[in-house]
Amino acid sequence: MFSKNGKIVPSEVALTRRQMRIFMKKKLGMGLVGPGFIAEHHIDAVRRLGDVEVVALAGSSEQSAARKAAAYKVDRSYGDYKDLIADPDVQVIHNTTPNHLHLPVSMAALAAGKHVISDKPLALNSEEGRKLRDAALAAGVAHVVTFNYRGNPLVQQARSMVVNGDTEGVAFVHGYYLQDWMTDPNVYSWRSDPARGGASSALGDIGSHWCDLAEHMSGLKIDSVLADLTTVVPVRYSSGASAEAFSQDRSGERTPIDIVSEDLASVLLRFEGGAKGTFSVGQVLPGHKNDLQLEVNGRRLSLKWRQEEQNELWIGHHDRPNEMMAKDPSLVLPEVRRYVHLPGGHQESWADAFLNVIRDAYDWIRAGGTPQSKPAPLATFADGYRSTCIVEAMLRSHAAGGVWEKVHYVA
Repeated sequence: MFSKNGKIVPSEVALTRRQMRIFMKKKLGMGLVGPGFIAEHHIDAVRRLGDVEVVALAGSSEQSAARKAAAYKVDRSYGDYKDLIADPDVQVIHNTTPNHLHLPVSMAALAAGKHVISDKPLALNSEEGRKLRDAALAAGVAHVVTFNYRGNPLVQQARSMVVNGDTEGVAFVHGYYLQDWMTDPNVYSWRSDPARGGASSALGDIGSHWCDLAEHMSGLKIDSVLADLTTVVPVRYSSGASAEAFSQDRSGERTPIDIVSEDLASVLLRFEGGAKGTFSVGQVLPGHKNDLQLEVNGRRLSLKWRQEEQNELWIGHHDRPNEMMAKDPSLVLPEVRRYVHLPGGHQESWADAFLNVIRDAYDWIRAGGTPQSKPAPLATFADGYRSTCIVEAMLRSHAAGGVWEKVHYVA
């Protein structure tokens, strides 16, 4: 680039060098298995990175995969996930299949030496979760579970404040995760089918998110649980359509299905170190769309974050007025700034937090996927396995009539 007098302008030299570095940096190839609801957000986040190419996707058949590929503007499609994993242009597998396919798809990708980013929950149960954790460690590749609420900058702000001692320890961790999308009995999802979704519904689907966030923000591990589970809607009516859970069409003939998994639950918690906790989850609660709230109480101050007001962090005091901290790159701690994309007053969203998780994942992949190079906020298959252990402890507690159950996690 030259100026009018024929001399190179310094700023243009710098820009050219940056462009050359980007050009020289080889793009990673991403392949996605399971192009359903969450898949679009994986693809969007990857494309926003700018240095990863969405190479291909695989669906349940060649026809459905081709339709989804055209909709998402992906050039290649496969009717069998094994063919996608074998594609030499794909180095990273995103597993966004229903829960019962997490194990075979992720195991096949790990066996091929490919990095894996899995939707949560990691597996149907703790046995599968442990198998995936061990296989990932043996493969020596990056292995990520998308507990995406970790990617919110104010979650990281709260976590750092706890780590830095601002709260003077943690005495109590509490909150809830409430939704209403299953209120109507005419809504049926594979998540309600134990063979495809697992033995738990609400706890496995959204309770896993809350528990992971509670451990991440507080820095404490859940040691034991006491759970009370309920099925508010015992019979649902299915049209047989794969995407009916998010469809507004309630017409046509429907088949009644008895529901055995919970859609509402409350749980008492004991954390390692002596802290206590409690939370509730429900997916049949009118008016609650995606209402996740978590509060950590220490001796000196309290921290509360709510997903539907995710650009604010409440800071509670006993000896002076409470505060409401707004998301602002000039106010957050230095280690949190990389998770803030916009200036103060510019609202960021669920998709931006999800992007932060995916960016951390690809930073880890580019660093070789070694344990030492993993970004601290990123959830791994070990975290995903731990999540299955926590949910199973809750199921055992309820089945035993509401007794305390230890979380059985094999390190």
